[in-house]
Amino acid sequence: MKTRTLSLSLASVLTASLLAASPAWAWKTVFDPSNYTQNTLTAVRTLQQINNQINQLQNEAQMLMNQARNLTSLDFNVVNRLRTTLATSERLIGQAQGLTFDVAHMDQAFARLYPDQYAATVSGDQMAQDARARWQNTLDGLHTAMRMQAQASQNLRDDESALADLVGQSQSATGALQAAQATNQLLALQAKQAIQAQQLQITQDRAAALELARQAASTERAREVRRRFRGDGTPYTPHAVQFYGH
Repeated sequence: MKTRTLSLSLASVLTASLLAASPAWAWKTVFDPSNYTQNTLTAVRTLQQINNQINQLQNEAQMLMNQARNLTSLDFNVVNRLRTTLATSERLIGQAQGLTFDVAHMDQAFARLYPDQYAATVSGDQMAQDARARWQNTLDGLHTAMRMQAQASQNLRDDESALADLVGQSQSATGALQAAQATNQLLALQAKQAIQAQQLQITQDRAAALELARQAASTERAREVRRRFRGDGTPYTPHAVQFYGH
């Protein structure tokens, strides 16, 4: 009995000594592999989500930059240059001598100078003056057409310069808006050239029409002159004449 009691006491003392000498051993953390794996996967997923958010923000920033470039306006305009050349051509047409391009005034002058038939009350001097005026109209029409041809030739050099500038601007465009604006100005240049061609054609056709009208009026004048020369009385009938009576 005494021996058993002594053994228990000794065990108690040794246990107390061990606990006092190594307190960390009593609180040692137990490693859980499954918990560690779960925590690691959670951290990886969180990091991946953060990377995705960063990539999304970068894409949105790039999209905004692209939109800014696409909305950047083209700081170049040739429209005023095109308008100037067209205005010069229109001014040449407005300076045309002879029959004007105004319909009302042209009808009155044409009816007087290019009649389909001369009245009997029109004098020979008046017909001669009208013939001179018709010749002058034809000459003025040819002059206007030639001035327009010279102006069109000069405008072609300006158009070539504008075309080169626009092609350069189109190739160096930084966004969709600049490219579209450069394209629109190229179309404006094409439209301007079409208008200029129409103006030139109008003046050339006018000169040709004036010459044809002059020829028609000259034919009518010649007919009226022959009619007046023959007269309206009984035409002369030749007959034999005897100078000596027998």
